[in-house]
Amino acid sequence: MTAYGGDVFDAVILAGGRAERLGGVDKPGLEVGGTPMVGNVAAAAREAGRVVIVGPARAIPGAVFVREDPPGAGPVPALRAGLAEVTAPWVVLLAGDLPFLAPSHLSTLLAQTGAGRGVVAVDGEGREQWLLGVWEAAGLREALAAYEGRSLRGLLAPLVGRRVPLPRQAWFDCDTRDDLEEARNERAG
Repeated sequence: MTAYGGDVFDAVILAGGRAERLGGVDKPGLEVGGTPMVGNVAAAAREAGRVVIVGPARAIPGAVFVREDPPGAGPVPALRAGLAEVTAPWVVLLAGDLPFLAPSHLSTLLAQTGAGRGVVAVDGEGREQWLLGVWEAAGLREALAAYEGRSLRGLLAPLVGRRVPLPRQAWFDCDTRDDLEEARNERAG
């Protein structure tokens, strides 16, 4: 990913949701393989000029921590708060609960930024994974300034230039206890 490092992209990791399906626990802070999931996501984005985490402060060296107002307001306000800290021309937008995300997955997305104002990962069934994509920061700021909705899909879909299939390890997230158990078993096995 070195070709895309430094001032070319920053990462914004959304890690402050309510995790209602997990009983309101700090989902990004849950460990898989001995590492908090948000720590794994930050490590995958290590080539970013800045790693901005929207959520509670954690022990992740070098990361900038911000909160949406009010905390827990949803992904669009969280993105707005994170984007305010972005200085690079491109922003990698990530969920904080991707236990298997790797730098190579981000390299694949970053290599596709030539078309349009955004690149979004798609899963094995062709569904967009809105919290696994790369967006032109200026275009994202323009879209946010004009957007009054609450849906991340509604905000990002008009910016997509490419949809890039990625393997399950990239987009697998832990929304439920079963997902978390599956991730822990896979990491242990």
